[in-house]
Amino acid sequence: MDDELPTASAIKAAMRASPAVLVVEDSESTAALYEEYLRSADYRVKIAGTVAAALSLLGSEHFDAVVLDLNLPDGNGLSVLKEVKRQDLPVETLVVTATGTLAVAVEAMREGAFDFVVKPFARDRLLVTMRNALERRRLRAAVETYESEFGRNRYFGLVGAALPMQRVYRIVDSAAPSTAPIFVVGESGSGKEVCADAIHRRSQRAAGPFVAISCATIPKALQGAELFGRDGDPRAGAIARAHGGTLYLEDVAELEIGLQTKLLRWLETGMVESEGGAAQVPSDARIVCGGPRDPRSDVQAGRLREDLFFRLNVISIALPPVREREDDAVLLARHALRRFAAEESKQFRDIDPAAEYALRTYSWPGNVREIENVMRSVVVLHEGEIVRADMLPLHLAESALQSEPPKAADTPQAAPLPAGAKPAIRPLWITERETIEAAIAACDGNIPRAAAFLEISPSTIYRKKQAWEAIDRGA
Repeated sequence: MDDELPTASAIKAAMRASPAVLVVEDSESTAALYEEYLRSADYRVKIAGTVAAALSLLGSEHFDAVVLDLNLPDGNGLSVLKEVKRQDLPVETLVVTATGTLAVAVEAMREGAFDFVVKPFARDRLLVTMRNALERRRLRAAVETYESEFGRNRYFGLVGAALPMQRVYRIVDSAAPSTAPIFVVGESGSGKEVCADAIHRRSQRAAGPFVAISCATIPKALQGAELFGRDGDPRAGAIARAHGGTLYLEDVAELEIGLQTKLLRWLETGMVESEGGAAQVPSDARIVCGGPRDPRSDVQAGRLREDLFFRLNVISIALPPVREREDDAVLLARHALRRFAAEESKQFRDIDPAAEYALRTYSWPGNVREIENVMRSVVVLHEGEIVRADMLPLHLAESALQSEPPKAADTPQAAPLPAGAKPAIRPLWITERETIEAAIAACDGNIPRAAAFLEISPSTIYRKKQAWEAIDRGA
């Protein structure tokens, strides 16, 4: 059997072809009848007459569905179903049973069978049930794909579930295994170094060193020694220390132009020359840079050499600020709270709704770093298990009061227009609510699937539903 199960994308690719069905039936004439029914609807069919033959085929070939008789010469068909469940094989199973074995069919449903049909049955009964089974399988594959591509709330050291962060995760997934230089752009405190570390840990160099240097914090007189080594020893510099791993340079435009030239030479030759040129050593390090603005503006301002820019900006990643990340502020705060509570041996474990609202409505100009500072302050200065709004700094509480949504009774109503005028414009939140609720209904209550169609995060829908329920209660 293959070591790895098919992925959701592999399942979808396979399902674009004619679906493959395994018929497990010991009666040759009955199996031939099922095969005729299925082939007439463009299914590809294989037949197994025993439990052993069925398990062998399931282990060596891909099937979309199984038509399973329970009474087989070498055992009960339930053993096939249990093996499908144990291995989590991506197939739907349709159990065939005689009238007197309905209790066994119910047991099969508990073991994961999609449905059962009672012998004898018509062609249409089999085909309709099979079509429904494969539709459920298609939806399950779609949900798995959505969850794998859009449902992550952590990625190495990065924390965030909003769609802008999901895009960051996908870029890192694609770019990290290569050796291409990457430039990470983001506001102060948005997590650029954490993103660089995620690139390193996702890459083929994860076992090597990760060396991070902030060029802006090093005095100009010491920049060369810090990067290229001192006293004739290039091995003491950050570039040589990063050999076999990743070098992260933040604010590379703060390097003096002469050192930028020297950095470019290393990128072109792979050799690191110490200050003074006394010695050279090889350094094979992947370079990742970070900065608060588009590096093109540094080129235009003369702070960054254009040829160096083209070597460093092969792949660009834009880290979104917290204010553009939907409900990630609460997610980040909860993550920081639990980390700091463990460090300080405190009992804090969660955040109450009023405090969540304050965290959600604040703009967070300091981004992730500011959230961490706030939660560390809460943990150090207070006791308890739940963070309350009155434990938060005053400016967060004031921000929440200023942005508190109006009650339903306080919402101004549009004045009626004169006869013959155009219809009154409806409030945007009502139209938005109707659109979201219609999408949820169309997806049979599946909020993640509705969010995927609407191209928003599920957390946005959950947050809006909470706000609507609060308005309904106050009406």
